[in-house]
Amino acid sequence: MRRKVKNRNIVGADSKYDSVKIEKFVNYVMKDGKKHIARKIVYGALDDIKEKTKTDNPLEIFEAALKNVGPLMEVRSRRVGGANYQVPREVRPERRTALTYRWILDAATSKKGMPMHKRLADELLAASNNEGAAVKKREDTHRMAEANKAFAHFAW
Repeated sequence: MRRKVKNRNIVGADSKYDSVKIEKFVNYVMKDGKKHIARKIVYGALDDIKEKTKTDNPLEIFEAALKNVGPLMEVRSRRVGGANYQVPREVRPERRTALTYRWILDAATSKKGMPMHKRLADELLAASNNEGAAVKKREDTHRMAEANKAFAHFAW
């Protein structure tokens, strides 16, 4: 069994939207410690969303995208009697948010030909409408868990 993580870094709310989730997402976008650039990318994406949807609060679309991309089930490999089984497991909330951020960023990064903030805005908009590469990744994960439901009794 895993032991508890003792000194977990608590992220404060960001200055513009007063949201902890936005600040955590900025930390995921950040590369090489360049937080200012990461903030410009995330805030630029949120401004693009505000412009495209004509809403005054892009946070609602961001929250909807996070909710739609977050996986509920995943498969974990388990070795039983010389054979490896893909055992479906429920995803812990912390892991769900981490996977959500990672999948949205990977989907936005994989697109080419636009600035990062535009790619990120497009992916967040698509995810909030239950479409796009990140939502497809979640669907594939759920499909895999569903296909291996027969091995659920191997769960530990």
